[in-house]
Amino acid sequence: MTALFFVDSNVLIYCHDSASPAKQSRAKQWIDHLWSARRGRLSIQVLQEFYVNVTQKVKPGLDRSRARQEISALTAWHAVVNNSLALLAAWDIQDRYGLSLWDSLIVAAAQATGSGFLLTEDLQHGQDFEGVVVVNPFLEAPPLSI
Repeated sequence: MTALFFVDSNVLIYCHDSASPAKQSRAKQWIDHLWSARRGRLSIQVLQEFYVNVTQKVKPGLDRSRARQEISALTAWHAVVNNSLALLAAWDIQDRYGLSLWDSLIVAAAQATGSGFLLTEDLQHGQDFEGVVVVNPFLEAPPLSI
């Protein structure tokens, strides 16, 4: 399988959240797997949310320099930028599925990257958003091959 996986910020954040060791371990498995397979995708919105959370909310978290290094590396995952077309797509998703604007922007970004899967715990596992299927990384392990 050569599908792309769009990664939501919560997965990246859990990689640094020692308060949830089981989720931390699983999140790291997924991220390591996606790095190896070169199948990870994300958006600038995801990177912004990650930065704020790991530098201000997660304890012990990361200092700004380390967080910026990680984000710089993650830009290799073809970070999509939200623009006016993304906003229009997000509004359509919001109206159709009843999601928050922020979640709708994530789904729209996943669609824009051509991802077949959206890795997040914030939406319903298995839900299909017009070709982007939600995978809860804490309910499902990374596939043996992608």
